[in-house]
Amino acid sequence: MTVLYLIDVSGFVFRAFYALPALTSPEGVPVGAVFGFCNMLMKLRREITRAVKGTGNDGGPASVLWVAVVDVARKTFRNDIFPAYKSNRKQVPEELVAQFPVVHDACAAFGCPVKGMSNFEADDVIASYAKKAETRGFDSIIVSSDKDFMQLCRPGVSIFDPIKSVFISSEHIHEKFGVPADKVTDVQALAGDPTDGVFGAPGVGIKTAAGLIKQFGSLDVLLHNVFAIPSKRQRDIIARNVDNIRIAKQLVTLRDDVDVEFDEEELTFSAKLNSVEINRISAFYNKWGFSRFHVGANKSG
Repeated sequence: MTVLYLIDVSGFVFRAFYALPALTSPEGVPVGAVFGFCNMLMKLRREITRAVKGTGNDGGPASVLWVAVVDVARKTFRNDIFPAYKSNRKQVPEELVAQFPVVHDACAAFGCPVKGMSNFEADDVIASYAKKAETRGFDSIIVSSDKDFMQLCRPGVSIFDPIKSVFISSEHIHEKFGVPADKVTDVQALAGDPTDGVFGAPGVGIKTAAGLIKQFGSLDVLLHNVFAIPSKRQRDIIARNVDNIRIAKQLVTLRDDVDVEFDEEELTFSAKLNSVEINRISAFYNKWGFSRFHVGANKSG
């Protein structure tokens, strides 16, 4: 069995930036987010290595691929559909922007390929890698805690949060959205997502949206039978916002048809670090003033 790990770079970089102190390198360059990302990457290495070592004992993967996926530009095809998409978000702090190139260097030091596609979000690229892996008979594990990936969960595609060392379960998805993974985008489209400037039906929250989707079976059926909605208030709101809801559906649905490169040799994960790899990581840590990479403890991951 081959498993592809898909790393949501931005999710962890932003998470580290706001969770950790404002660390700086010996030259005074902000590196707190980089340090947090490196800690995640090292922890993920250990998790993957344990899984590889389990081969033949507990069904661990025979081979592992991995790739770090990044956003290439702020605007994507979604802005063509809806120009105000994500326009309500605050500007990324300059001290964080400056750290993204260093994060790329960190991935290179760890031997993890970095991929991104113009006109698409990293989430679309991840969805497309998962789809392409599926066509090859590979499993995919999305390394993230972002709720937007929950729509992708299915047999062969799962979500893993390395910080908490937990997989996102179907129960967790149902608790979050009130529906199975394949209906998550229906609920998101109906309820909207204010964090991304996605407007569905004003006043219809996740719980109400989930109830309506379960009642009608899908968003498409619901929108074709608006006047069958029992509640007059909900009926009127949704009837007035059908176009917005359909646009929201396009915005929240991740594209899985992006033409991503899939070179298995390039994406291969090395479970055991050789001396060259150890020296490369050590040099990166020393350059930026990090001190938690212990060579002896990481020769095998």
